[in-house]
Amino acid sequence: MPMTTLIRLQREPFDVAAEAAQMAHGRTDIGALVTFTGICRADEGGEPIGALTLEHYPGMAEAEIARHVEEASARWPLLGVTVIHRCGRILPGEVIVLVATASRHREAAFAAASFLIDYLKTRAPFWKQVQTRTGTSWIDAKAIDEAAVQRWAGRPPEREAAK
Repeated sequence: MPMTTLIRLQREPFDVAAEAAQMAHGRTDIGALVTFTGICRADEGGEPIGALTLEHYPGMAEAEIARHVEEASARWPLLGVTVIHRCGRILPGEVIVLVATASRHREAAFAAASFLIDYLKTRAPFWKQVQTRTGTSWIDAKAIDEAAVQRWAGRPPEREAAK
């Protein structure tokens, strides 16, 4: 079966389990399905938050995510990728993002999921604003996120090794 790709940006909450189940439904070629779910924490830098607001540039954000999905599929033998990212106002405890990758083997699915979330955290055109008791402020990518994405730079595709 060919690789399936779903990229969706939306304001509404979604069901992570249902999305993962849909990805694998009727597929007997998938041997591994890895999911990463990002959830809004109740604090930022130790300060309680009331909400996180995510803004994006429509069209550009989807295209940038698609570019990274294409890169992941060039690196690893993937059978499916789902990326769902919320925008708008998100409350603590709510799901922000789902990255799901499917492959015949776990190594490729794990690596591709890690690669994609690293790039989403640092390169996807989202702007994050946090609301606290003292007001609102914009959040930049953290140094730890930048370091995580650097591990993929210059690495050759791993397509053959992951088969």
